[in-house]
Amino acid sequence: MPRLSSALVVRSRQETASLLRLALPICGAQLAQSGMGATDVIMSGRASATDLAAVSVGSSLWMPLMLLITGTLIGLTPIVAQLLGGRRTERIYPYVHQALWLSLVLGVVAALLLWFAVTPIFRLMEVPPRVAELSAAYLAAVAFGMPGVALYQALRAYSDGMNHTRPALWISLIGLGINVPSNYLLIYGGAGLVTLFGDGLPGWLQALPALGAVGCGIATALSMWAMCLAMLLYTRHSRAYVPVILWQKIAWPQRAMIRELLHVGLPIGVAIFVEVTLFTLIALFVASLGEITVAAHQVALNYTSVLFMLPLSLAMALTVRVGNTLGADKPREARFVAWNGMVVCLLIALFNDLILWLTARPVVALYTHNQEVQNLAMSLILLAMIYQVSDSLQVNMAGALRGYKDTRIIMAITLVSYWLVGLGGGHLLGTQGFLGLTGALGVHGYWVGLIVGLTVAALLLGWRLQRISRSVANGRLHVSQS
Repeated sequence: MPRLSSALVVRSRQETASLLRLALPICGAQLAQSGMGATDVIMSGRASATDLAAVSVGSSLWMPLMLLITGTLIGLTPIVAQLLGGRRTERIYPYVHQALWLSLVLGVVAALLLWFAVTPIFRLMEVPPRVAELSAAYLAAVAFGMPGVALYQALRAYSDGMNHTRPALWISLIGLGINVPSNYLLIYGGAGLVTLFGDGLPGWLQALPALGAVGCGIATALSMWAMCLAMLLYTRHSRAYVPVILWQKIAWPQRAMIRELLHVGLPIGVAIFVEVTLFTLIALFVASLGEITVAAHQVALNYTSVLFMLPLSLAMALTVRVGNTLGADKPREARFVAWNGMVVCLLIALFNDLILWLTARPVVALYTHNQEVQNLAMSLILLAMIYQVSDSLQVNMAGALRGYKDTRIIMAITLVSYWLVGLGGGHLLGTQGFLGLTGALGVHGYWVGLIVGLTVAALLLGWRLQRISRSVANGRLHVSQS
């Protein structure tokens, strides 16, 4: 027994090291991309309140759309991971090309929606006319970058499936490096350059117009295309991808492969979209509760979202590890990989709780000096500490199931858990209280709804992962091969 336990510990340590080697660069890439969003908000806010409102409203439309595209293209990752694990690398390049065709279509459709469909949405949202006009112009600029970011996400999904997650980190940093100076130049124009460098600049530089929110949109589109071109060049020239002959010949659109990509990926995209819209809708409901409540909710959510990047990155890495192992025809090992990942994510959740416990008060104070906002935000962060475990488990169980290509059930569970239980239950608690035993719980009710919804998701996904992993390990179920 001691020898068996020791062997299990060694095996777990090796697998955990492999998992973290994949996850940490993904986490860095996610943080860099979040940095671009933060840069847009900060710089547009310094231009004017109207520019900030335009960027904020516009981002609430294009970001969910981009995440829907990203999630759909993530379907390529488990396919590539399984083919790589099974040493069938000659099958990888046509799937990557199908993903690129698909991404091009999705990117163009997204651009068309941002060009022509936003005005009716702004009327429905009752956005003030000046903000709506400026936000529409901002989105028109961002739209030019949507095909670029879609192509980048397809190539990133391929790279991740090949066990190369570091390129996404470095390329995201390139995107951030382009986004910051482009934002400054285009938002503030020549006046901003004079403020930074003095009035010794050439006249044509000083005469550059300050474009405000529209400049922010142009900078975002430039960053998207820069990341796309950087990933294209890297996958073309890096020796890390030598086993796959990706760029020597073109695989034209093939209906069966695109159907498989959509079969695996579209439910992922919908699940991510549902999660994003959950938080968007809660923010809209909370908006009626007053400025103090809105500010506290935003502070608590923003801080805890940063910490969530590590569990999320671990889930993306777990998809690759499970896919690799299944591709190598090791179903029992794949089950161990999946459940070892659950142990790791549980430890990370507890680590996040420790960080929240030790740093919440000083971090909240950095966001605001208002004591009422600080106190309310602290009470919400205490609730966030409760759902760290269930949130980490549910996202990693979903990641493991994606490795098994079992994605439609994730979409169904997400819809029920997030919208019906989380949002519906939270709205009832927030506006009416609990079964008449309490009064309306306000913003705390919505956060309790989040706890319950995420817990239900974790329980249902855990049941599904147990069932699928055991059936595959025992040979009663076979994962479809690409």
